[in-house]
Amino acid sequence: MLGHFSVEIEVFPTVLVGEIMLTGCEMGVHTIDIQVEKRSSRYWLAQHMVSNGQSEISSELQRCVDWLQCYFIHPESVSSLPPPVFHHPLLQNDSFTAKVLWTLFMKVELGKTVTYKQLAEMAGNPKAVRAVGGAMRRNPIPLIVPCHRVLCSSGESGRYMGGKGDHIKVWLLTHEKKALEEVNPEKTEEST
Repeated sequence: MLGHFSVEIEVFPTVLVGEIMLTGCEMGVHTIDIQVEKRSSRYWLAQHMVSNGQSEISSELQRCVDWLQCYFIHPESVSSLPPPVFHHPLLQNDSFTAKVLWTLFMKVELGKTVTYKQLAEMAGNPKAVRAVGGAMRRNPIPLIVPCHRVLCSSGESGRYMGGKGDHIKVWLLTHEKKALEEVNPEKTEEST
């Protein structure tokens, strides 16, 4: 029994992130899909449920919704929330892709970035830079597994969502940086 949940998120008045579709079941979250082609002129954070006849969404999908709402409203607080359980086959196996995604999730904190090369090294295979790029493209849980925090060695942001979401990646990184500056302005001044 698969439950579906949709959260439409607009992050600031002039640019729409899009609709965020969550899929999952009682075992956990399967996917987060950012649909940038969905457009609206509203500025809000709301949730709309679409389920397969279920009256309630699973607790893991609700935990994911809570995490996403916190991320967009108070990103500096997400580390205090328990993340949802991931229940996607890609994250359940022993592949290099799974290792890269779990490494990214566990080690690259809010407001921090790494390069594809650094992430390859962190995952134990410094020569697998292109494979890291492939892992980012196949990431089934963007935002929570923060592929937007992975940059090119040149410092450029790289392509996000096949190039359709480059503006979203830039906004997400800026959103995180601003949140951290508001919480601890002295520390951000020291690091620049």
